[in-house]
Amino acid sequence: MYLENGDKDCGTTLILAHGAGAPMDSPFMVYFAEAIASAGFHVVRFEFPYMQERRTSGKKRPPNKQADLLACWREVIADFEGANRIYIGGKSMGGRMASLIADDMKVAGLVCLGYPFYAIGKPDKPRTEHLEDLKTPSLIVQGERDSMGNREAVSQYRLSSQIHLHWLEDGDHSFKPRKASGLTEEENWQQGIKAVVDFLR
Repeated sequence: MYLENGDKDCGTTLILAHGAGAPMDSPFMVYFAEAIASAGFHVVRFEFPYMQERRTSGKKRPPNKQADLLACWREVIADFEGANRIYIGGKSMGGRMASLIADDMKVAGLVCLGYPFYAIGKPDKPRTEHLEDLKTPSLIVQGERDSMGNREAVSQYRLSSQIHLHWLEDGDHSFKPRKASGLTEEENWQQGIKAVVDFLR
């Protein structure tokens, strides 16, 4: 099952996967999909098998093994291969899985919303090896104090010149800033959406 927003004939399709814990119709995913689509793009959302199972059974399931997540991604891309330009990505784990196959699938670009650069508390064990030589043009929208990739830690990593990092002020893993920053979560979401729209254009 897919959730689709925007004009299918616009020539650019962005396929977004959800993060590890929330489904494709979480408030975050809905907000980003609808706003990006309203800027003139076709946005597609899908769910990995474990999340589909969770939806039907009502029971919490852990994410599928990486090989299964990647196989799912490949199937989804194949379903939309008629589109002129396909971009792939997603929230956290969904974006990370997309980044692992972006070069192989020869997509037009990669969009990661809150990339999990490392497990919480383990910035010394980054998940960045494949990002060092990534050839696909990529945008990573990241909160400055993301618990899985804050600005200070990420600045130490070697990343491909094809990766553009867009930092959201005082944002956490879902881009939410602290009250003291004077910013709102929605303002940061809008900043992130503008970065994605500019990248797709």
